[in-house]
Amino acid sequence: MKLPFSLELSPPGAVIGDPRVQAVLKRLHGAAAGQRLQIVRRFVPALLRGSLLRRRPSAAEMSEIAKDLYLPLSPEQGALCYLVARALGARRIVEFGTSFGISTIYFAAAVRDNGGGLVIGTELVPEKVAQARANLREAGLEAFAEIREGDALQTLQGPLGAIDMMLLDGWKDLYLPIIRMLGPQVRPGGVVIGDNIFTFKRDLAPYVAYMQDPANGFRSSTLHLADGTEFSVRV
Repeated sequence: MKLPFSLELSPPGAVIGDPRVQAVLKRLHGAAAGQRLQIVRRFVPALLRGSLLRRRPSAAEMSEIAKDLYLPLSPEQGALCYLVARALGARRIVEFGTSFGISTIYFAAAVRDNGGGLVIGTELVPEKVAQARANLREAGLEAFAEIREGDALQTLQGPLGAIDMMLLDGWKDLYLPIIRMLGPQVRPGGVVIGDNIFTFKRDLAPYVAYMQDPANGFRSSTLHLADGTEFSVRV
């Protein structure tokens, strides 16, 4: 039976409506899709070794393994981030785990389209920082993003101003320390998005429990989007 509607997904960046940005996102998402087998081949052995040794790889070790891998949000998650940022009128966005800057582009486009502001990203791998900045320039969005190089627990220390939106998409053992550090700076009504909730269910269980406990200042729900997306609102 032929369905009376199409199940095709919108192309990457379509919600943004900027051909220059769309072209960059299409290229980056395409390159990321071509790395899926590499991701499995690298991460599975590392995680198995950690399990046998009863020691999880550190953020630095995992960053070295993934130094040339994209590990991005899906196009659908990117569209969600852009639309939520627009709905919030977001002008100050913080992301942990910039990688090659795909999520940064979605956020920077939203900030630009909201009339201006800044996306503060952080990335441990110097080569990724350089490429993320280059990708932002190619998209014409470099004026709306600042990529900080180093350990997020250090690069995001101190007052950042009232945060409208946050993305947590770096190494999973840092989600909880980072939200504890920055949560008080998220404004009421601000949104926090956490990626890979299903993929790293055990590792991220403490983070999910924290966000879903109203005593910690958030209302939160796990969305069945991509690899699991925790959507949290500051109350």
